[in-house]
Amino acid sequence: MARVAARLSADGEQSTHPVDEVLPVPKLALYGFQHVLAFYAGAVIVPIIVGGALKLSPEDLVYLINADLFTCGIASIVQAWGIGRIGARLPLIQGVTFTAVSPMIAIGLGAGGGTAALLVIYGAVITAGIATFAFAWLPAKAFRAVMRLFPPVVTGTVITVLGIVLLPVGLNDAAGGLGSPDFGDPKHFAYAGGTMLFILVLMKLGRPFLSSIAILLGLVGGTAVAFLLGDAEFGSVSDADWIGVTTPFHFGAPKFEWFPIVLMLIVMLITMVETTGDTYAVGDIVGKEVDSETVARALRADGAATALGGALNSFPYVAFAENVGLVRMTRVKSRFVVVAAGVFMIILGLLPKAAAIVASVPHGVLGGAATVMFAMVALAGIQTLAKADLKEEKNALVVGVSLAFALLPATVPVLFKEHMDPDLSSLLNSGVTLGATAAIVLNLVFNGLAGDDAHTAALPAGLPAQAAAPAAAAAAPTAPAGPEAEAEGEPDPEGAPAPAS
Repeated sequence: MARVAARLSADGEQSTHPVDEVLPVPKLALYGFQHVLAFYAGAVIVPIIVGGALKLSPEDLVYLINADLFTCGIASIVQAWGIGRIGARLPLIQGVTFTAVSPMIAIGLGAGGGTAALLVIYGAVITAGIATFAFAWLPAKAFRAVMRLFPPVVTGTVITVLGIVLLPVGLNDAAGGLGSPDFGDPKHFAYAGGTMLFILVLMKLGRPFLSSIAILLGLVGGTAVAFLLGDAEFGSVSDADWIGVTTPFHFGAPKFEWFPIVLMLIVMLITMVETTGDTYAVGDIVGKEVDSETVARALRADGAATALGGALNSFPYVAFAENVGLVRMTRVKSRFVVVAAGVFMIILGLLPKAAAIVASVPHGVLGGAATVMFAMVALAGIQTLAKADLKEEKNALVVGVSLAFALLPATVPVLFKEHMDPDLSSLLNSGVTLGATAAIVLNLVFNGLAGDDAHTAALPAGLPAQAAAPAAAAAAPTAPAGPEAEAEGEPDPEGAPAPAS
């Protein structure tokens, strides 16, 4: 098992940082399954949307969902557990990015649809994953120079944009699921409202254990009520197979075409901003120091997961903002809870019947819980923005204008559908893409490149993170050690104590 980090407690004894604490197995299972439930809808919606747009058969669609869950499990374990210098070793769930939906549909339709189109998509996904993985291995000085593009005013804006853009997804589920025959029926809002109220009451009670499983209890309770009232169906469970094993290149060998590859590379640039923001956000939530090496390890996990996803018939991966919100709500900081969630996802990816049970949660119930979590994601972004001086007019303009750009696709969809070249529309028709791009560009225009932020300020100026670690440690015993120390058997960077809050 990965080394458990230690720090000095008030009485001078060694204690485990909450991030590295291995909880009892029952708690790991319970909290891990709650992460799966919180993540499940977002995990399956991408293959459902893409598969539907490409006119895949029901059997192929089920295969895509199973492949997605299976790969999500592997990717989440790598991100949370860590393999060498890959994985942030933070409670970050990996999931398929929504940013890639429109580009993948455009690529697939351009390739004629069907399973043949998947081969072109997978070629682009694998290439983009390898490129992301390689980028995150840049020398520390070069990587830190790139990361100066993402000061708190940018990362905070991106996380806030993620929460705001995700909120309509939760609200659409609360209305019964976009495209359903009874979309907007008040009964769906009743289930959503009841689920939200139940979750909020549990949170209000303030009891740590109840608060930590409030989302899980809300989903279970809402589904039970819906079943008793005849609005939850489990008939699809009997139609699903017991076992569904994901094999590499199930649909055939991937095809590598230049335009799809360029499009997917741009998607991965956006996901890098998402993961960077999520890594800093979850680091703040759990009280763990996040430096440029931590972000690099998180991005390496993204790249490796994306390349693996292309090989295992899935799609690009990113740290899931939804589960960052769940970590904030539950205050369960252990990364091994995410490892447990990864194990559950792998099992679900192998057992279509089990996945069908989870998929039977009514849309209204799911929407009520999702709306609470997405709102918490936006709040995490606002808290990150609090580190920026928003009284400064330049920073305020970066945030405000970026939010306006993020709302453009949802507010004026006709611009992208009828008045824009299809290839350009597939790239720009995303609130996350527009909002993140606007934040980066506007920050450069108004503020230029940021200096080292609070996460790296302790390092001596002009030195890479690895080389600066010994000097930083000498100056301040609580500063994180560099990644080279881990390779030589010294305490790893995760083992350093978090700064006092």
